[in-house]
Parts: sequence; C-alpha cells; structure tokens
Amino acid sequence: MSLRPLWEDDTASTHKNKNSDYSALLAMAVGISQIKNIDTMARKFLKENYAVMLFHYDGNVDGWRHLEWSDKAIHILAHNQTKWWFAKRFLHPDVMAIYDFIFLWDEDLGVENFNPRRYLDIMVSEGLEITQPALDPDLSTDIHHRITIRNKMAKVHRRIYDNRPSMNCSDESKGPPCTGWVEGMAPVFSRTAWKCVWHLIQNDLIHGWGLDMKLGYCAQGDRTEKVGVIDSEYVVHQGIPSLGGPSLSSKTPRRSLDLRTHIRRQSSAELEKFKERWNRAVREDEGWRDPFDS
Repeated sequence: MSLRPLWEDDTASTHKNKNSDYSALLAMAVGISQIKNIDTMARKFLKENYAVMLFHYDGNVDGWRHLEWSDKAIHILAHNQTKWWFAKRFLHPDVMAIYDFIFLWDEDLGVENFNPRRYLDIMVSEGLEITQPALDPDLSTDIHHRITIRNKMAKVHRRIYDNRPSMNCSDESKGPPCTGWVEGMAPVFSRTAWKCVWHLIQNDLIHGWGLDMKLGYCAQGDRTEKVGVIDSEYVVHQGIPSLGGPSLSSKTPRRSLDLRTHIRRQSSAELEKFKERWNRAVREDEGWRDPFDS
C-alpha cells in the first residue's frame, strides 16, 4: 500500500522504520466526527513510518485534506460499512504480505499512553501472534470483558482468574474468555496470523460478531501462549458509537438510537449465522480435529 511517486524520487519513503525491524499498517473505519482522535492516532503511527489506511464510512474524505499527513494515508470510501467489510475487500493477505503487523482498530481509542514501536517490540519478544493493547479501567467507558483490563503490575497477560460460576477461569482454562482471546475493537495480527484471520472473516457478515472467539485458531500454535493482552502499552476505549450513531449536527438523536438498536439486532443475528457456519464446517470436514478440544 505504499504510495509511489509518478517520477523517480530517492526520498520516497517505505513503511519500514530505519530504527525498527518491523513494517506495520494501521487500518481503521472512520467518520469525520472522530477526526481529532484519529489525528492523534495517525500521527503516532506515521511518526514510526508505519502506514495508515482510513476507511471512510460517512462519505467525507475532503474533510481530512487539511491534515498535514492526509496525503500520506490511503483513503477508501464506502458508505455505512464496517471495518470488517473493508478488511475483507481491501486487506487481502497477498496485498498485506509487505507488512509484518496489521493493526485493525476502532476509531474511538485514546492512545496517550501507547507507543506502536514499543508495542511491537513486546509482541515480538513475547512470541505473540495476536494481541490487543490493554484498556485503562479508570478512563475507559466501555469495557465488556475482564481479560482486556490493564494489569498495572504486568507487561503482558495471557489469562485471567475468576472463580465465579459464570466464568470459572483458572490455570486449567484452555480458551476464551479466560485465555487465548482478544476483543474485536483493537486487534493486532502478525502477517501469518492475518492470512488465517482474513479467511475466517465472512464476506456477508459485516459486524464481525463471533470472530473474536475463534481468533485463537489463527495463532500459529497454542492460543494460551500465542494470544495476549499487552499491559505496558495501553489505550482508553471511549465507547463512542459513530457508525450508525448521531452525527455532530444531528437533530434526530431518537432516530440514531433506533438505528443503533437495529445494528445490534443485526449483529446478534450475524453471530448466530457465524456459529452455524462454523459448526457446519466442523461436521462436513471429517479430517479436521480441533487442536484445542480437551
């Protein structure tokens, strides 16, 4: 995805930092209402000479032109589509092969305490294939799963402990939501893991519900070791529903609320379809054995 000049230019950059051994891409579905936050995020990645790709779901591309880095980013427009829809169509593994890591993030993440280069250093040193940054529990407004909460005493954690009957997470746990799991809001994939994950994404199930529970199958080994949450480089989840939510100039918040309800219903329906397809594939592939089946 590197932009190439129309004429020879020795100063044209590639997306590999001369101070780093990694190349990386940050890809996000974005709306103009989040421009200030995304500006902060993009600057952090571009500073490390990583690539930035913005999927514009609200149709507004011109509104980004005044940002000094806008011409360095890739802009793709399709109205009212999710990041999973975009990823399936524009992040094919053959095209992504130039990148060592893919950040497929939501737009409402605060990155004041996040450094992408240090993050990848940790990911590599820990032997992780699929990760996410931990969430700051004090500032994040939308935390759904305990395993995503930052452990201030750790650099990385791969599991949680919870003796409640609904969780029952212990050293004996072998899978989600206790271990081997990250959430869909801010996943980071190695090149090899992404090649698997891309095929796992269903072309018509655009909300991605259910994917998170199966990502461990793409971890290139034991998901309890290869999947983790990085605590020392953490983010804030602001929980701002932009896609399908009210715009800055919206005068009909009730209609936006109704749209969010429809989106959640659609997401739930897609989750059931995803489960059905997974189970059918397991039944039909007689030679497949679940590597995590205890």
